[in-house]
Amino acid sequence: MPSVPAPRFYRTSAFRLALLYTVVFGASVLVLLGVIYGSILAVVDRQTSENIDAEIRGLAEQYRDEGLTRLVAILGERSGGVGARNNVYLLVDPDFRRVAGNLMEWPSAAGLEGGWVDLELGTVESGDTTVHAVRARTFILPGGYRLLIGRDMREQARLREIVLESLAWAMAGALALGLAVGFLMSRNLLRRVEEISATVHRTMRGDLSQRVPTDESGDEFDRLAKALNQMLDQIEQLMTGMRAVTDSLGHDLRSPLTHLKGRIEMALRGQPDVAAYRTALDQAIADVDGILAIFNALMSVAMAEAGVGRAEMSEVDVAKIGRDTVELYEPLAEEKGQRLSFSAQAPALVRGHPQLLAQAVANLLDNAVKYAPEGSDVSMTVSSDERRVHLDVYDSGPGVLAEDRTRVLGRFVRLDNSLGKAGSGLGLSLVASVAKLHGAVLTLGDNAPGLRVTLSFPVGTRAH
Repeated sequence: MPSVPAPRFYRTSAFRLALLYTVVFGASVLVLLGVIYGSILAVVDRQTSENIDAEIRGLAEQYRDEGLTRLVAILGERSGGVGARNNVYLLVDPDFRRVAGNLMEWPSAAGLEGGWVDLELGTVESGDTTVHAVRARTFILPGGYRLLIGRDMREQARLREIVLESLAWAMAGALALGLAVGFLMSRNLLRRVEEISATVHRTMRGDLSQRVPTDESGDEFDRLAKALNQMLDQIEQLMTGMRAVTDSLGHDLRSPLTHLKGRIEMALRGQPDVAAYRTALDQAIADVDGILAIFNALMSVAMAEAGVGRAEMSEVDVAKIGRDTVELYEPLAEEKGQRLSFSAQAPALVRGHPQLLAQAVANLLDNAVKYAPEGSDVSMTVSSDERRVHLDVYDSGPGVLAEDRTRVLGRFVRLDNSLGKAGSGLGLSLVASVAKLHGAVLTLGDNAPGLRVTLSFPVGTRAH
């Protein structure tokens, strides 16, 4: 399988996410800085207007209390060398002739009525004329005199430039920070995604031992990695089981198929004899029955593992299934001189698949009768409590060693003490699959001597 090239950075969802994050972050910062800029300008303009208003009120009081001479003197001081360079003053008489101040004439834009006005005035500095904005207010004094007081807005304009430049740098820094954070986030996101993608592609190439790295952070990627690893564990287990089934199936079917072919060939090569043909056919049917039994057992195991019977589950009485199974095996036990007993606390209701449960219980009892010696005791009990229903099968056979109790639940597994006895090694495998389908716990224990097998079903709950 060809290797999959790494995605280009700008085509990844991580990059798009980082870009979207940067745009949203930049827009938010832009709105915030715009509000700050507007607030600063409003404060500066309000302060300028308040200063002009305060000065007009003060000069009007001077004119009212001490007359025109005092007002002219004050304007001369404030507009002369000791005054502020950025202040604009002009006092004119009723005929608009200049009386005092640092303006030569009444600006036409100031109008005849009192109020606020924005002017553009020119000043000569070093032989060059510079036009600059002035914020002013005109005021009509008693006697028809008019007073104009203004502030040169060059310092305010410079302040605006400084604030705007500072905000621009802040905006640039915020965008740079947003891009850096977004890049780091997207790089980490892309790294985690590429780890998962690489693991998946190595698994697709046949390496089922691959697992997604985890960092135990508990975040969504760590949880996803753990879920994927559990899935890969299950896939590896199923693939290993499938290989084992394939190998074991080929091994277990080779002998009956070879015997079947040999018997048919021997019957065909011999002299025509109806009795011989009938014997050969009877033996062939027995071999085919054995092969079909293996296939049926495999189908039952596969159906249980795939959860096919989950939709057909209903309320089932385990005690009734146990009693019917014991009655079915009583003739076989009597042939071996075994004492088969059954006791139950009826009813013992669970939610389950009747056919699969009956087959699993039959497999347990079949193993017990098969491996228990002649004249021994075989028993089955069904008990229940508030939470679970327990089905126990006891025998006094060779039992299963503790180290083999997990392995014996696999497919086609036959221990040394089972060699020479009929069977395919699928009985306990089917029981384990049915137990898993029903959310039951399968336990193999020591009956001293013999084996004790326990199926413990949940009460009143659905299977997992």
